Amino acid sequence: MAKKRANGEGTVFKRKNGSWEAKVTVGHDPLTGRQIQRSVYAKTQREANEKRNEIVNSLQSGTYSKPSHKTVGQWLNEWYELFTVSLKMYTRRNYYSKIKNHIIPHIGAIKLEKLKTTDIQNMYNYLSLEKGLSPKTIHEIHGILHHALDKAIRINEMSKKINPCDECKENLPKVQKTEIQALENSELNSLLKVIERDEYRNLFLIDLYTGMRQGEILGLQWSCIDFKKRTIRIDKQLYKPSKGRAYTLETTKHGKTRTIMVSETVLDILKQQRKCQLQDRLHAGELWDEGEFPDLVFRNAIGGHLAHGTIYSHFKRLASSIGLKTVRFHDLRHAYAVLSLQAGDDYVTLQANLGHHSAAFTLHQYGHCTEGMRRASADRFERFINTELQMP
Repeated sequence: MAKKRANGEGTVFKRKNGSWEAKVTVGHDPLTGRQIQRSVYAKTQREANEKRNEIVNSLQSGTYSKPSHKTVGQWLNEWYELFTVSLKMYTRRNYYSKIKNHIIPHIGAIKLEKLKTTDIQNMYNYLSLEKGLSPKTIHEIHGILHHALDKAIRINEMSKKINPCDECKENLPKVQKTEIQALENSELNSLLKVIERDEYRNLFLIDLYTGMRQGEILGLQWSCIDFKKRTIRIDKQLYKPSKGRAYTLETTKHGKTRTIMVSETVLDILKQQRKCQLQDRLHAGELWDEGEFPDLVFRNAIGGHLAHGTIYSHFKRLASSIGLKTVRFHDLRHAYAVLSLQAGDDYVTLQANLGHHSAAFTLHQYGHCTEGMRRASADRFERFINTELQMP
């Protein structure tokens, strides 16, 4: 009777095509007692022995798991359903879109266990060079795939110890930071004149005075405004959905509530807005319908929420009418930031008002816009030192 081979035993031999194969006993069939063997392949005998030893070590340490027969696509769908549920809705939708439209069509059919770095790099190259996706989008796709494969390795869906995405990081297309071009005071004055006569005057002015993101100002509710304390609580945003989906009220970009102090001018504009809204409600009569979003500060003429595209396009036309063809609605937020710095706000205060995740990010975004302020500071210092000290 043949001796029963123990787990971890195996052989290494050369195949007819010149490659090497290592066979390792990884278990026994509970019904027949037959050996269950796993084969791994390599170009050299040394590499085959190394792969064999990895399996033996995992058997001895109790960490061995059967190779997954799942494809990359199957795992990504499973990972998305199981491990992204705590993310914000719009973050999940972004993940889903990139998995469905970019990752699965290119590497989804490959067995998870056989996925190689070259497969991933070929996908990135194609998406960048052939499909024309931006470097920022490629980096986002890389991040999603890296997270999914990391999880596969940690829970033994993959026997690899190194994420095949790792070696692609240094070859990702470089993201070129677009330097913010702040509006000149003369341009801002021209813009304010045309805004003053516009139907969305109050919305545009409040955005300029507070620096809120578009979703935040469209999702602003009266209950978040304290007229006595002169504060606005920013804790949600009206989220623009993907095609075919409905608008939703979500938490702010970084999920944190912030409260900003505002001037009396802002309060006066908000009071004007409340009067305008009451007049719209009277004119609309039975047509007035606030739908799923009651208490919004800014609405259309019959009570519905304002769409992102409507405001964006309207503002673009307004700016273009005075020759500012590249100015967008978001540039009101940039204008607020630059004006705040020019007025003497520090970066920590500005960061808190804008809702950035760190003051370092705020400095990175707007540091170049304050060159004039730095020159003025140097001139003030020179005048002070010449006045106070007798310089040679």
